[in-house]
Amino acid sequence: MINQNQVQIFVGLFVVLGGLSLAFLALQVSGLTTFNDRESYKLSARFDNIAGLNARARVSVAGVTIGRVVRTRYDKDLESAIVDMDIDKKYSGFSTDTSASILTSGLLGEKYIGLVNGIDGEALKDGDLIYDTQSSIVLEELISRFLMNLGN
Repeated sequence: MINQNQVQIFVGLFVVLGGLSLAFLALQVSGLTTFNDRESYKLSARFDNIAGLNARARVSVAGVTIGRVVRTRYDKDLESAIVDMDIDKKYSGFSTDTSASILTSGLLGEKYIGLVNGIDGEALKDGDLIYDTQSSIVLEELISRFLMNLGN
């Protein structure tokens, strides 16, 4: 026969395991997890403006997520922002004339990087830099341009 203390221990263990499972699921869905057993390679892209793009933002091609932004930094030599990306190894073979754009999910959604593969025969290698880029569109700049044109 099971006594009251054993029932309380089983219920406590069940609650703790349920909480850990929910936390693990939330991390997996959000992309914040550091558990990554996939092989990947690094690509970087040069942008004039990365306003709103953060680390762990998704990198996608044709709507399919193929990687994540690892970090963003400013390069004094190029006088522009450099975005370092981790791309899943199974999506290798992007050509050297691949273009990268900073896009937004919806009107005010999260920023992410969209890649468009080029037609050049030579493929990008681990650590290569993408120069053909389109920077982030800043909503405040668009509104001010609209208001300036409206005034004229």
